[in-house]
Amino acid sequence: MARPAKLDQTDLATAMGELKGWDAAADGNALKKSYKFADFNQAFGFMSRVALMAERMDHHPEWSNVYNRVDVTLSTHDAGGVTELDIRMAKFMDEAAGT
Repeated sequence: MARPAKLDQTDLATAMGELKGWDAAADGNALKKSYKFADFNQAFGFMSRVALMAERMDHHPEWSNVYNRVDVTLSTHDAGGVTELDIRMAKFMDEAAGT
């Protein structure tokens, strides 16, 4: 599989327009979002669904979980920033969260 290319500023801006609630990191090299769920069980279920997709995509998020909150950072480290993989993962995460 070919290494994904980092999105240029124009493509990143276009992609950000398609994502709800996501922010670009100050340096533009990552996407960030915080999800809030009703309780720990829902947050953990979300993480489980995302983990299965991450394995299929071979693209894994940086995240942390505290009770009902899941904070996510997406970046393709070997490309040095945001790639189409991150956009696809962000869209899947929103779908999995029901947003």
